[in-house]
Amino acid sequence: MKYIDIINHYPDFPKPGIDFIDIIPFLQHKEAFNQLIADIDAATHCPNVATIEARGFFFAAPLLTQSKLVRNVIPIRKKGKLPFSEGDLHDVEIMKEYGADHVYYRLSDIAAGVPEGDTFDLTFFDDILATGGTACGIAEDLNRQRVTVDGKEYKVKVKEFIFLVEFPDLYDHTRINSIAPVKSFIQIEGE
Repeated sequence: MKYIDIINHYPDFPKPGIDFIDIIPFLQHKEAFNQLIADIDAATHCPNVATIEARGFFFAAPLLTQSKLVRNVIPIRKKGKLPFSEGDLHDVEIMKEYGADHVYYRLSDIAAGVPEGDTFDLTFFDDILATGGTACGIAEDLNRQRVTVDGKEYKVKVKEFIFLVEFPDLYDHTRINSIAPVKSFIQIEGE
Protein backbone atom coordinates (compact mmCIF):
# COMPACT_ATOMS: atom_id res chain seq x y z
CA MET A 1 0.00 0.00 0.00
CA LYS A 2 1.39 3.40 -1.02
CA TYR A 3 0.40 5.95 1.59
CA ILE A 4 1.20 8.84 -0.73
CA ASP A 5 -1.73 7.76 -2.92
CA ILE A 6 -4.16 8.26 -0.03
CA ILE A 7 -3.40 11.87 0.90
CA ASN A 8 -4.83 14.92 -0.89
CA HIS A 9 -3.05 18.16 -1.85
CA TYR A 10 -4.67 21.59 -1.69
CA PRO A 11 -2.38 24.17 -3.31
CA ASP A 12 -2.40 27.72 -1.93
CA PHE A 13 -4.29 26.80 1.25
CA PRO A 14 -4.57 28.45 3.74
CA LYS A 15 -2.53 31.09 1.89
CA PRO A 16 -0.70 31.36 -1.44
CA GLY A 17 2.48 29.32 -1.64
CA ILE A 18 1.40 26.68 0.91
CA ASP A 19 0.72 23.14 -0.33
CA PHE A 20 -1.74 21.86 2.28
CA ILE A 21 -1.46 18.11 2.79
CA ASP A 22 -4.77 16.58 3.82
CA ILE A 23 -4.32 13.33 5.78
CA ILE A 24 -8.04 13.01 6.61
CA PRO A 25 -8.55 10.45 3.77
CA PHE A 26 -6.82 7.91 6.06
CA LEU A 27 -9.95 8.15 8.22
CA GLN A 28 -12.04 7.12 5.23
CA HIS A 29 -9.95 4.08 4.30
CA LYS A 30 -10.15 1.41 7.01
CA GLU A 31 -7.44 -0.86 5.58
CA ALA A 32 -4.95 2.00 5.13
CA PHE A 33 -5.74 3.41 8.58
CA ASN A 34 -5.21 0.03 10.27
CA GLN A 35 -1.93 -0.50 8.43
CA LEU A 36 -0.73 3.00 9.25
CA ILE A 37 -1.49 2.56 12.97
CA ALA A 38 0.44 -0.73 12.90
CA ASP A 39 3.37 1.02 11.18
CA ILE A 40 3.33 3.90 13.67
CA ASP A 41 3.30 1.35 16.49
CA ALA A 42 6.29 -0.51 14.98
CA ALA A 43 8.21 2.79 14.70
CA THR A 44 7.43 3.89 18.27
CA HIS A 45 10.01 2.99 20.93
CA CYS A 46 8.68 4.94 23.93
CA PRO A 47 5.71 4.26 26.22
CA ASN A 48 4.70 7.94 26.17
CA VAL A 49 3.58 9.74 23.00
CA ALA A 50 3.23 13.53 22.84
CA THR A 51 1.05 14.74 20.00
CA ILE A 52 -0.39 18.04 18.87
CA GLU A 53 -4.00 18.77 18.04
CA ALA A 54 -6.01 18.00 16.17
CA ARG A 55 -4.92 15.65 13.45
CA GLY A 56 -2.18 14.06 15.55
CA PHE A 57 -4.85 12.85 17.99
CA PHE A 58 -6.45 10.69 15.27
CA PHE A 59 -3.31 8.61 14.89
CA ALA A 60 -1.77 8.62 18.36
CA ALA A 61 -4.86 7.70 20.39
CA PRO A 62 -5.38 4.31 18.65
CA LEU A 63 -1.93 3.29 19.86
CA LEU A 64 -3.41 3.00 23.36
CA THR A 65 -5.51 0.04 22.20
CA GLN A 66 -3.22 -1.39 19.51
CA SER A 67 0.27 -1.09 21.00
CA LYS A 68 1.85 -3.32 23.61
CA LEU A 69 4.34 -0.51 24.39
CA VAL A 70 2.39 2.77 24.36
CA ARG A 71 0.72 3.55 27.70
CA ASN A 72 0.20 7.31 27.63
CA VAL A 73 -0.75 9.98 25.09
CA ILE A 74 0.11 13.55 26.04
CA PRO A 75 -2.14 16.06 24.26
CA ILE A 76 -0.67 19.36 23.14
CA ARG A 77 -3.39 21.90 22.41
CA LYS A 78 -4.12 25.49 21.50
CA LYS A 79 -4.94 28.16 24.08
CA GLY A 80 -8.05 27.60 26.15
CA LYS A 81 -8.46 23.92 25.29
CA LEU A 82 -6.92 22.24 28.36
CA PRO A 83 -8.39 22.69 31.84
CA PHE A 84 -5.60 22.95 34.38
CA SER A 85 -4.61 23.31 38.01
CA GLU A 86 -2.25 26.06 39.17
CA GLY A 87 1.29 25.40 37.93
CA ASP A 88 0.31 22.48 35.68
CA LEU A 89 -0.20 24.15 32.29
CA HIS A 90 2.90 24.88 30.24
CA ASP A 91 2.97 27.46 27.41
CA VAL A 92 5.25 26.92 24.39
CA GLU A 93 5.82 29.52 21.69
CA ILE A 94 6.39 27.85 18.33
CA MET A 95 7.26 29.09 14.86
CA LYS A 96 5.03 27.57 12.21
CA GLU A 97 5.22 28.06 8.48
CA TYR A 98 2.33 30.53 8.90
CA GLY A 99 4.01 32.48 11.72
CA ALA A 100 4.35 32.42 15.52
CA ASP A 101 1.81 30.56 17.64
CA HIS A 102 1.41 29.15 21.15
CA VAL A 103 0.54 25.63 22.26
CA TYR A 104 0.05 24.17 25.72
CA TYR A 105 0.53 20.91 27.56
CA ARG A 106 0.06 19.78 31.15
CA LEU A 107 2.93 18.42 33.20
CA SER A 108 0.40 16.11 34.90
CA ASP A 109 -0.25 14.42 31.54
CA ILE A 110 3.44 13.55 31.31
CA ALA A 111 3.51 12.39 34.94
CA ALA A 112 0.53 10.09 34.21
CA GLY A 113 2.79 8.09 31.91
CA VAL A 114 5.50 5.53 32.34
CA PRO A 115 9.05 6.51 33.37
CA GLU A 116 12.06 4.50 32.25
CA GLY A 117 14.85 4.80 34.79
CA ASP A 118 15.25 8.50 35.62
CA THR A 119 13.38 9.85 32.56
CA PHE A 120 10.00 10.04 30.96
CA ASP A 121 10.99 9.07 27.41
CA LEU A 122 8.67 10.49 24.77
CA THR A 123 7.92 9.92 21.13
CA PHE A 124 6.81 13.17 19.50
CA PHE A 125 4.20 12.43 16.85
CA ASP A 126 2.71 14.87 14.36
CA ASP A 127 1.08 14.60 10.98
CA ILE A 128 3.38 16.95 9.01
CA LEU A 129 7.04 17.93 9.24
CA ALA A 130 7.45 21.05 7.10
CA THR A 131 9.71 23.77 8.51
CA GLY A 132 10.24 21.91 11.80
CA GLY A 133 9.36 24.94 13.92
CA THR A 134 6.52 23.22 15.75
CA ALA A 135 8.36 19.95 16.39
CA CYS A 136 11.63 21.58 17.47
CA GLY A 137 9.98 24.21 19.64
CA ILE A 138 7.87 21.68 21.52
CA ALA A 139 10.66 19.08 21.82
CA GLU A 140 13.20 21.61 23.07
CA ASP A 141 10.71 22.81 25.65
CA LEU A 142 9.77 19.29 26.76
CA ASN A 143 13.46 18.41 27.14
CA ARG A 144 13.83 21.22 29.70
CA GLN A 145 11.03 19.86 31.90
CA ARG A 146 11.07 17.83 35.08
CA VAL A 147 8.08 16.04 36.55
CA THR A 148 7.70 14.66 40.04
CA VAL A 149 5.93 11.38 40.72
CA ASP A 150 5.66 9.92 44.22
CA GLY A 151 8.31 12.33 45.47
CA LYS A 152 10.85 11.43 42.78
CA GLU A 153 11.89 13.90 40.09
CA TYR A 154 12.24 12.70 36.49
CA LYS A 155 13.70 14.40 33.42
CA VAL A 156 11.60 14.53 30.27
CA LYS A 157 13.33 13.44 27.05
CA VAL A 158 12.05 13.40 23.47
CA LYS A 159 13.74 10.27 22.09
CA GLU A 160 12.26 10.25 18.57
CA PHE A 161 10.09 12.11 16.09
CA ILE A 162 7.48 10.33 13.98
CA PHE A 163 5.58 12.07 11.20
CA LEU A 164 3.06 10.91 8.61
CA VAL A 165 4.39 13.32 5.98
CA GLU A 166 7.80 14.94 5.73
CA PHE A 167 9.03 17.72 3.43
CA PRO A 168 12.78 16.97 3.66
CA ASP A 169 13.76 20.08 1.69
CA LEU A 170 12.02 22.53 4.04
CA TYR A 171 13.42 21.98 7.52
CA ASP A 172 16.75 22.34 9.31
CA HIS A 173 17.98 18.73 9.55
CA THR A 174 20.83 19.67 11.90
CA ARG A 175 18.49 21.28 14.44
CA ILE A 176 15.90 18.52 14.54
CA ASN A 177 18.43 15.66 14.39
CA SER A 178 20.33 17.21 17.31
CA ILE A 179 17.19 16.59 19.36
CA ALA A 180 16.19 13.12 18.15
CA PRO A 181 16.01 10.95 15.02
CA VAL A 182 13.17 11.45 12.52
CA LYS A 183 10.96 8.76 11.01
CA SER A 184 8.26 9.51 8.43
CA PHE A 185 6.00 7.45 6.21
CA ILE A 186 5.61 9.82 3.25
CA GLN A 187 8.36 12.08 1.89
CA ILE A 188 7.46 14.89 -0.49
CA GLU A 189 10.52 16.46 -2.12
CA GLY A 190 11.09 19.53 -4.23
CA GLU A 191 8.58 21.84 -2.59
